[in-house]
Amino acid sequence: MKTLTVSVVTPDGPVLEDTFDMVSCKAESGELGILPGHIPLVAPLTISAVRLKRENQVEQLAVNGGFMEVQPDKVTILAQSAEKPADIDVQRAQEAKKRAERRLQSKQDDIDFLRAELALKRAMNRLNVGN
Repeated sequence: MKTLTVSVVTPDGPVLEDTFDMVSCKAESGELGILPGHIPLVAPLTISAVRLKRENQVEQLAVNGGFMEVQPDKVTILAQSAEKPADIDVQRAQEAKKRAERRLQSKQDDIDFLRAELALKRAMNRLNVGN
């Protein structure tokens, strides 16, 4: 069976380089499923989990935005940040979620609500992948 070489790279360096049967992720235009032989594509990614399937196993990565480039035999994800489940500090993510929720519920004028919403999405993504 054909496979895809998947590379996930952040500004801090490579996070993953391996072969998989399928890649699923959420682009800004919707959910994408990539199989070997897919047409070339570039898509902006949202804050979400990237699911990597190999045989009957599924791995996940918490990806916080970025871009995905697809070639027929290779997928490259350039992410602002990406974490494997084992690298996620669940306690820290729970604390970040609580802080963001408090900021969003605050009635103060000096709160940057967009920044708080993004922080909440990142924390929720990390918790979903890390658990």
